[in-house]
Order: sequence, then structure tokens, then C-alpha cells
Amino acid sequence: MNKLPKKNRELDSRLKEAGLGISFDFIVRKIDFGDHSINIYAVNGLCETRFIMKVLDELSALHEVDRRKNFKALVDQRIIHHSVEVTDKEDELIRQVFSGLIALKIDGEEECFLIDVRSYPGRQPEEPDTERVVRGSRDGFVENIIVNTALTRRRIRDKGMRFEMLEIGERSKMDVAIGYIEGIANKELVDIIKKEIEQIHTDGLVMTDKSLEEYIVKQGFNPYPLVRFTERADIAAEHLLEGHICIYIDTSPSVIIAPSTFFHHVQHAEEYRQSPAAGTMLRLLRFSGIVASLILLPLWYLLAIDPSLKPLELSFIGVREETAIPLILQILLADIGLEFLRMAAIHTPTPLSTAMGLIAAVLIGQIAIDVGLFVPEVILYVAIAAIGTFATPSYELSIANKTVRILLLILVAFFHASGLVIGITVMILFLAQMKVFTVPYLWPLLPFRPLALLQIITRVPVTSSVLRPMVVKAEDRIRQKRTN
Repeated sequence: MNKLPKKNRELDSRLKEAGLGISFDFIVRKIDFGDHSINIYAVNGLCETRFIMKVLDELSALHEVDRRKNFKALVDQRIIHHSVEVTDKEDELIRQVFSGLIALKIDGEEECFLIDVRSYPGRQPEEPDTERVVRGSRDGFVENIIVNTALTRRRIRDKGMRFEMLEIGERSKMDVAIGYIEGIANKELVDIIKKEIEQIHTDGLVMTDKSLEEYIVKQGFNPYPLVRFTERADIAAEHLLEGHICIYIDTSPSVIIAPSTFFHHVQHAEEYRQSPAAGTMLRLLRFSGIVASLILLPLWYLLAIDPSLKPLELSFIGVREETAIPLILQILLADIGLEFLRMAAIHTPTPLSTAMGLIAAVLIGQIAIDVGLFVPEVILYVAIAAIGTFATPSYELSIANKTVRILLLILVAFFHASGLVIGITVMILFLAQMKVFTVPYLWPLLPFRPLALLQIITRVPVTSSVLRPMVVKAEDRIRQKRTN
């Protein structure tokens, strides 16, 4: 690293390579105090202007002090901000200024002051759209890593709460914080995640959380999510107390929770905002919706093309009207059409999305049946499968299940009952062999842990959750002490 030059003029010349005097937002403010000169470097838009004005007001009082005293010490005393560091590295000055700090350099000195006056543009905490609850907190994570860690610290005031800051990207210098509770989280797992992040050498992770996931868990073309994402501060805090590790990425409102299993993606905060009985009912209904989104459509298609498999009680299942278009093609067209509608709803302005939904549901669906493109049963079962997809709490898991559902439909079309059995078997074997940070993906189903599985199937009372989950290998497994 290059050392800072003593002369501010030479430093200005060097900083031209970083855009000083070329980029309009990289600015320098030069101030003279008698025989001394001070340069203040900043990036316009990332700093809080009123704090800079306070610093200038304090420095203006230097006119009245004895100039025979140490000028650097006097400046240090006048900087009243709570976060001030000193550096003599040019690269450190550039990196910190581009992060939103201001650098105060005295002419003739080999060091400069770095003052944290960051004020990133962004929105206020609000409830995430994908994790809404009927009752509960309405504050969610935003794109500011400082705000996100503060929302977590507000809920966990433990002395062991840690946020270790790292940087990713040779050019982007993205801030990443590893959050965990010392004394609870498994230290080996913390070191593994930290090592994986430090080994990332790329220009930048502009897509933040998802790009980081692909690096640390080596996802490849695996459709299933290997870590859990959340935008709710209460969910992140709850997992930290269980012994999980949360990864916060600047500019991303989503926090990565690791390690996670398949069953972490099927739980929702609403279950814990209701009584245990109501929460259990909601969880079982949600499980049935997830199973329906995955199995119902291929199973109905199998019974429709092979009526000999239907028991007498299910004789009504099938297709009553014949069309020129093969049934499998109708199902795939309807399923893909719903995906088009979902993408269109995302890109449609909110005031128009309701109207677009009505057009799609009433006009397109009904007209498609009237002209003979689809039979009514196809629309019915595809809609039920879509509802199950929307009932899945994890958006990533719902997309993975949709992908597997289409593959199962194709297998059934070619191999009938054997294709469905083979497809489901291969899917289970594929999930069973998966591990995330040495954690089995289907735990506690495989390996089988009956008590832990019971807590997955039902929403047990909080008073019964005495131990932390075994899967996180927490250093302190006792979560609460029983009282008489």
C-alpha cells in the first residue's frame, strides 16, 4: 500500500486516478487556517451534510487558539464526532471515502483523519411484502447494513452478540457482516463461513445475497435453496438465538441464515403469532399446500391417462371432454402461462395489477376453455397447484418445486406410473444426499429424529422449547431453564 504524501498538492494529483476532479461526486474542500491548510475529501450523496458543517464550525475556532501548539493535536481535539480513525495508507483513504466517510488531511502531515458521517440513501424499515403477518412487528430489513444490524441488536442485547465486518469485491468493496452470538453459535461453522467469504475474489457482487450464496455453498444448478433468506428482523433474531449464523450484506434487504434445512423453508412467522393449536393448524395446511403444488398435478395427469389405476371412489377424476391438443401439452401451457402471469404481475404497476389479474382469470381462462384450447379440469388442477405454490413461505422453494413438478409431468407422460415413482424416488434421494455445511438437508427426517420432527410438524408451545436444535451444533444447547 502507498503511504500518504506529506503535501496535499501531491495527494490531489494521486487521487486524480480515483476520479478526483473528473467524477462530479468525488470532491475536495480546501480550507486555510493561517499557516496551515486542510483538505476534506468526500463523496457527495453518501455523507450527512450537517455533520460536515459541524466539523467545519469546530475547525473555524482554531483561528483563536495559540498557533504555537501542535496543530494536528488541536484538530484532533476539535473533531467532536464519536467515530474517528487515523490512517497513513492512500488505499485506505480511497476505500473509506468511497464508503461514505470523510477524510481530513492536514498539509505537511503523513496521516489523515477518517470521520464516519455516512448517510446512505434508502428507505425506512417497513414490513416485507413476501413475509407479511396478521399480527406482529412491521419493521423489516432495508438496504442499509447499519440499520439492519441495529434492528437485530435492538432485539438481542446480549454481550455475546457479534457482527464481524468483511469486504467482498476487488472493485465494489461490498460490506458483509457475519452475525452470531458468541457462546451459542458453533465457532467452527463461523470460521468456515468466514473462510469461504474471504476466498471470494471477484470484481464485485452486485446481486449481493444470491451471488454470495452461490459462492459459499457451491450451489451450481441445484434448484433447491441451500440457505434461508429473510427480510424480517424478528426471524433473524430468533435464528440467532437458536445458534444459527446470519450474514448481512450492504445494499440488500435480505439476510442469509445458515445452516438451513428443507424444513426451514416451510415455516412462517405467522405460525408463531398464533396459539400453538392455531399455529399447528396453519402449519399443517401449509404443508398440504406445498405437497399439492408438487404432487397433485402429476398424480391427476396419471389417473387421467391411465383410468385403470383409479379406485371406484375416484371414478369422477379425469377428462370428460376430448380436445385436439394432447393433455400433457395443455397442462404445460397452462402451468407456464401462470408463470407468465406471475412475472407480469411483478412488473405491472400496483394500481394495474388487480385489473390484469381479473383479465387473466376471467377472460383468458374462460375463453381458452370455450375455444377448446383447455379442458376445464386442466384449469382447475393447475390453479390448485399454483395456489399451493403461493402458499409456500419460501419463494426459492416454490420455484424449485415448480421445476420438479414439470419434470414429474414429463416423466409421467413418457413412463406413466413408473415415471411418477421413479421421479419421486430420485427427488427424495437427491435431497437426502444433500448437505449444507455438513448439515443433512432433510434433517430431522433423514437422519430420523422423532422429537425434532415433531417440533417441525407441530407448532409446540414456546415453554416446551428447552433445547436448541441439534442440527446447529450449538455450544450451549440449553435455551431456557424449566421453572416449577
